[in-house]
Formats: sequence, C-alpha cells, structure tokens
Amino acid sequence: MDREDPRTKFTQAGLNLIQQALSIFDSELRLAVSNRQYQVMFGLPDALTRPGTSFEETIRYLVLRGEYGTVSDPEEAVRVRVEQARAFVPHYMERRRPDGRTISVEGSPLPQGGWVTVYTDITGIKAQEALLRGRSAELSEEVLNRTERLAQANRELAATNAALEEAKRELTEMEARTRLVTEMMPAHIAHVGRDLVYTYSNRRLSAIMPGSLSDIVGRPVEEVLGQATFARIEPGLRRAIAGEANVFEITHEPSGRRIRIALTPDQGAAGGAHGVYALSMDVTEEAQTRAALSQAAKRELAAQLTSGLAHDFANLLTIILGLQGRLERLPGLPGDATALARATLAAARRGGHLLDRIAAISGPREVRPLPTDLPALLADLRIMARPSLPAGIGLDLLVADLGGPVMLDAGSLQDSLLNLILNARDAIVAGKSGAGRITVAVRPLRDTWLVISVADTGPGFSSEALERGLDPFFTTKGGEGSGLGLSMVYDHTKLSGGTVKLANRSEGGATVTLRLPFRRAPGTESADPLLVLLVEDREEIRADVRGMLRSLGHNVIEAASADEAMELCDLPGLDLILSDIGLPGTMSGVDLAVALGARDHPARIVLMTSLPPGDAQRARAGPIPVLSKPFAVGDLAAALSRRRAA
Repeated sequence: MDREDPRTKFTQAGLNLIQQALSIFDSELRLAVSNRQYQVMFGLPDALTRPGTSFEETIRYLVLRGEYGTVSDPEEAVRVRVEQARAFVPHYMERRRPDGRTISVEGSPLPQGGWVTVYTDITGIKAQEALLRGRSAELSEEVLNRTERLAQANRELAATNAALEEAKRELTEMEARTRLVTEMMPAHIAHVGRDLVYTYSNRRLSAIMPGSLSDIVGRPVEEVLGQATFARIEPGLRRAIAGEANVFEITHEPSGRRIRIALTPDQGAAGGAHGVYALSMDVTEEAQTRAALSQAAKRELAAQLTSGLAHDFANLLTIILGLQGRLERLPGLPGDATALARATLAAARRGGHLLDRIAAISGPREVRPLPTDLPALLADLRIMARPSLPAGIGLDLLVADLGGPVMLDAGSLQDSLLNLILNARDAIVAGKSGAGRITVAVRPLRDTWLVISVADTGPGFSSEALERGLDPFFTTKGGEGSGLGLSMVYDHTKLSGGTVKLANRSEGGATVTLRLPFRRAPGTESADPLLVLLVEDREEIRADVRGMLRSLGHNVIEAASADEAMELCDLPGLDLILSDIGLPGTMSGVDLAVALGARDHPARIVLMTSLPPGDAQRARAGPIPVLSKPFAVGDLAAALSRRRAA
C-alpha cells in the first residue's frame, strides 16, 4: 500500500481548519479536493468525498435527498445543474436549505479548467437582518432594503475582487514567462514608441550589436545605437510608425556584423501605430555563405560563357604557333621577317598564358578552409616575396594576437597576398622615387572578421582604378598587365564569404583590405579517443593515415577492402569508419557507406579520395563527408572535427 505524501496530509489538514465548506472540481467535472466542512454541511457519504467522484453523482444524491426542494423530474434537475457547471461561469448566490439554514455559494473558474466553490453558512447574518427589520420599525422599508442590497453587493464585490486578484496573478505569471522566453531568444527584441524612445527591451542588444548600451529603456534609439547606425535604421522605423511592416539588413560598422532587422507596427488608431516592435538578429554567417554561393554561381556562369570561346581560341593559337614556328625556321628568311615571326610567337604564347589565367578565375574551384598558423604563413610569404622586391622597397608584416590557428584556405590567401605585394611593388616602382614600404597587417574585428590589409607608399589608386580595379581585364600597366590580378584576389575572397575594399591613404599610397570570416580552428587533438576502422587498399597510404590517426590520439583497426571492412564493422565500440572511395572488389567506399547506412550502423563515416571534385564516382558520395588526397594531419583533424560537430 502506497504511503500518503506528507505534503498532501498537511494541505488537507489546513483545508479542514477552514470554517467554510470548499470543493474543487476539475475540467472533467470530477472532484479534485474538498474539506471536512463540505461533507458535514451537505451530509455526504464518504464515497462522494473521494477524489475522482463525478459532479453528476453528487448532484443526483442531493436532488434525491431534497436539497433543492421538491422537483418533478429529478433527472432533468440533475442535467440542468451539470450543464450550468460545464459553462465555468463565475457566480454568487444565496439559497435557503430544506433544514431552514441559509448558505451563500461563490464559484470561480480555474485557469486550467474546472472551478473552486466556497459555501458559507450565513444563517446568523440573515437572522440579524430579520431582527433589525423587526425591531426597527422607525426605519423605513427603503433603508432596510438598501442595507440588505448593500450587504449582498459587498459579498458579490468580494467575490469579484478575488477573481480580479486571480486574473492579476495569472497576468503576472504570463508576463514573467513571456520575458523569460524573450531573454532566451538569440535576438534583440524591443518596443519603440512613436517618439523613437525604447519602452521595452530584452538584454540581448549588446550581444547582437557589440558596443551598444545595455540599459536602454527610456532612452532614444539614436543615443543607444549611435548616429551612424541610427541613420540606417531610421527610415525603416518611420515606415513602421506609418503602419508599414518592413525587413532589411544593415552592417553594424563597429563590429562588422550583418544584422537583419524586422520592424512591425504596434497598430493603434487609423492615424498610424502606437509604436514599433523590433526584432534584430545576427545573420553574419548567413550573409557570408550567401556571398560565397553568389560568387560560385557567377564563376559557374563565367565558365559556361568562356569555356567554348577558350577552346576555339586555344585551337587558333595552336595553329598560329605552329605556322609561325615553321615560318621562323624557313631558310633565307630576311632579318625583319624573323623578328616579326618571333614577336608573333611571343604574342601567341602570351595569349596561351592569358587563357590559363581565365581558366583559373572561371573554372571550378573548391575552397578548403584548414587550421592555419597565420604568423607562419606570413613568414613563408616574406621568403617568397623578398627576391621580387628591389633593394629600396621594404616589407613589414604585422600580426595581432589571434589566439591560435584560424580556419583559412591558406593557398588561396597566400596567392592573393603575393599578388597584392607585387602590385604594390609595381606601383612604388612606377612612382618617381622608386623606393618605399609595403605593410601587410592582420587583425581580428571582434569575433566576426579577420581583417588583412596590404598598404604601400606609392602614388595610390586613380579614381578610375578605385571604381573599376576589381573588374576582370582592367589594368593600368598597359600591355604588360593582364588585368586579372585584383580580379582573382576578389574572386578568392568572395568564395570564402569575405569582401575586398580599395582605398587611398591620407598620408599617400594605396590600401587593399580583405575581410575574411574569422573562425578559430578546432583543437588538433581529439577530446575523446575514437576507435577508427581505416579502409585503404594501398599499404603505404594506409600506414601514413594510420600514423596520422594515432598522432591524434585515436585507436586504429585496418581493412584492405570493403568486404573485409564489412566483417569488422560489428566490433563493439567502433566510432568512425574512414574509407577510400576506390577499393578493390565489387564494393566501393561509397557502396560500403550506403550498406552501413541501410543497417543504421552507429559509426560515423568519412570518405577519402584522390578523385577530382567533379568526378562522377566522387559525386555519388552525396552528403557523406569526403577528404581530398593528399592531406596532412591538420586536414584530417579538421575533417574529423567537422564530422563530430555535425
């Protein structure tokens, strides 16, 4: 037999001390709680005071016992009272019982359904009213009637006040729940009055727009956000106050974050809104992804437009090179003709180089962000760039503390920076002095962007170069330039979700600023050692990858084919399967992954291959992560980290 909860016993004991009768029925009209006075007042048997007793059974007992006087149809009387109860309407009434006593009945609905009813024996009060009427003949009938009505009104008012207090408590709880929800939202939620002063705000503004004020209720929007940010938001606020909902995005310059702002009118009279509800979200990563996808789409279109032309042009150049080569080798050719043939050959070869660069900028390319030590990358960059710089040009490298490796496509970034350094060299050499300095500076912009600038002390950009410098084939070097250098830098940066800005320095010279998404590299060591099944048919590659996995702290078992892997995959505790796509036998690595997926195998799967990204067999992998060969231990660690995060 279950022991009764002590708290339930204490509650029941407290209810029994109340002199009034009390009952609580739930939304299904079943008794939830009652006290002893309820049983005593109505003379109910124990069976009708137990929790779960139906209201209908109790009413039928009282009707048949004569509690409501003589009724011609007991079942109809029961039905009427049950239907009244289902309405859950607050009520107050007084009635005289068959035993001559008078009770008041006060009922209030509960928020979750059901109601609570309090029964009070007011026989004494009624007797005093009757005594007052009998002994105070000098009082007019009207005064007595008003006194009685006032007493009843006071009792009804007390019931109404109790209902209002309950409603107030519910509203307070609802407000607290609403505020808790708004505080948990990863967005800034606020209300602004028609005077553009905050009337409500959660505490997320400084998290969405770093550097903003935190205690903002009662302050103007312009004071809270700053003049520059307010200038971008004000038109949307004015439109919302006029009754037009609108959504837009801005760049929060102090932090570099991209913010999406949704403004909804707080509708009032026909003249406009009482104010504006504002929802602000940080969509920086989404914007970076959109930029990368947009640039990829542009590259694909450029590839489609240029591939056919490049093919035909390459064929023409091949014919020209062949004919000019034969012409150059003809015996007895005049000297001038030989020089012309050589010049034509040089021009044709230059056309071939130009085709290669067009292919590089428009062809398919995969961005591969990997853990990158930026100080080490810049040190390598200095070694590569130094031989190309004249003695009078210095190179400074400035790197702020980034807190460790960051995720970057190191090859693309190094190519871009080398391109910019050589452009800066050409600009300085073209100046009158022929001497100057080039400064490469790296710093984080809060936790959003990695800002990399290349500045020089040359003559700076012309107005045309500032406007068109990122366009393909635009050059200020005449016949010596292809016009693709800055365009390739722009292409690499946009594919990474970043931006490029050209500017002139106030003290003279030019600056090219790259903004790349700032993402810290995951740790190169696994937090928890994994049991990895390595599937690779080539023994030397298997040995290399096994060494990498063990250097990361993982345990490794090996298989040389998919069939062998299928025999080992049911080993207990297997966490991850790292398989080559091209395997001997009837099953490839992709087939192995599909077979394990069909069995709902708990181990995670990562594929590796030396096949190019556009290969049909590699494309069969679909959503399964693929690691491109060759790879280093950092690439492997990053792939496993991404897989764990997923």
